Amino acid sequence: MENEKSIKIVGTNSNFEREPLIRPFGFKGGYLSEIWQTAAQLKSSSGKISTGVCSQSVLWSDANVFSRYSESGGNALMFAVSEYALSILKGVKFANPINLLDDILYEVFNFAKKITGNPELRKTFALNALVGVDNAVWLLYASENGLKSFDEMIPPEYRDVLSYRHKKVASIPLMAYSVPVREIKQAADDGFYFMKIKIGQPGTQYEMLEKDKARLTEIHQAIGNYRTEHTESGKLPYYFDANGRYEKKETLMKLIDHAKKIDALEQIALIEEPFPEELEMDVSDIPVRLAADESAHTDKDALARIQMGYGAIALKPIAKTLSMTLKIAQIAAQENTPCFCADLTVNPILVDWNKNVAARLKPFPGLETGLLETNGHQNYKNWEKMESFHPFADASWRRVKNGVFELDSTFYSKSGGIFTNSAHYSKLLGEA
Repeated sequence: MENEKSIKIVGTNSNFEREPLIRPFGFKGGYLSEIWQTAAQLKSSSGKISTGVCSQSVLWSDANVFSRYSESGGNALMFAVSEYALSILKGVKFANPINLLDDILYEVFNFAKKITGNPELRKTFALNALVGVDNAVWLLYASENGLKSFDEMIPPEYRDVLSYRHKKVASIPLMAYSVPVREIKQAADDGFYFMKIKIGQPGTQYEMLEKDKARLTEIHQAIGNYRTEHTESGKLPYYFDANGRYEKKETLMKLIDHAKKIDALEQIALIEEPFPEELEMDVSDIPVRLAADESAHTDKDALARIQMGYGAIALKPIAKTLSMTLKIAQIAAQENTPCFCADLTVNPILVDWNKNVAARLKPFPGLETGLLETNGHQNYKNWEKMESFHPFADASWRRVKNGVFELDSTFYSKSGGIFTNSAHYSKLLGEA
């Protein structure tokens, strides 16, 4: 990052709005009813202004905070962390966003521990709170340095990691606990071929396992014989997300044994985050590719998971910041560990921040397309209205056709629209 301009932040602003969900959204044994959308704004000494947005998820980032406070209370605490980050950026000079995140992360994290009253707070809580701030920093950095595209904005040392150019990226819908199997079947009928299915259902470990076995059986009976052109096997891959609910390896192996018994094992492409984060153990003997998500807070954490035998990393630039994601992706590439982009039930603008990364990652093993989870359309009550906040609301690259986003040259030249101002979020921040 040579010859970068020193940028001074002289002003900040923020606001939020609450977006209700269609129905309670269940995972990690809890349920969300709304998601706060926050906006962070920065102003430089040269007069340039940038705005970043964030979709908060207290339950995903730290389930203990979610259970300790009311849903609104937890969201208010996360927003307060974003506010604190903005307050310490006033008057700060920076040359590149990644170093700036490194400079403030631990101060912000310590503040988050203090206000939540949780000394064991998960780092993802602070990173989630920093997404809008980090995006605003990247956009200010691009503007000050005359960078016009996502490709130009990414520092040279990270470009090899994001050098692919997918023409198609799979749209991964999310099937939470409450989604009936008939809706999963309908999604397959509609062309979706890579679906994320929540396991680790509420109850004791025995109750959870029995529920998960029954759900796997139902799903496999419903879509096990479907075919797709997008996988090497021609079959639909299964992507299960346990959100750390399996407390022992033996319990997970019972689920895998059940999958083998019903001839579903070969279709399990991924089991994401099966074990609690603190359960640090070798998983290389498990006959399914395990993916790290929440436990890979940082690049160092991602490396530790890879060394334990995890065979994939779920990247979340929309939940852990683009800055941290670049570092994680670089470590994964050095270790020959495939990555894909997972969602946080984010708003339409953040879907394209995520898509910019997903479109540039190497194809996932066994697949011929990129992978991008996006489930906002399934969960937000006002999704269509939220889509109108996107500066390129009607762009073809935003539409799913037969389960994929088709990315043309316009998507790449416009960088998914992330450099174009959203009138809605400007208005939310009090701009005319």
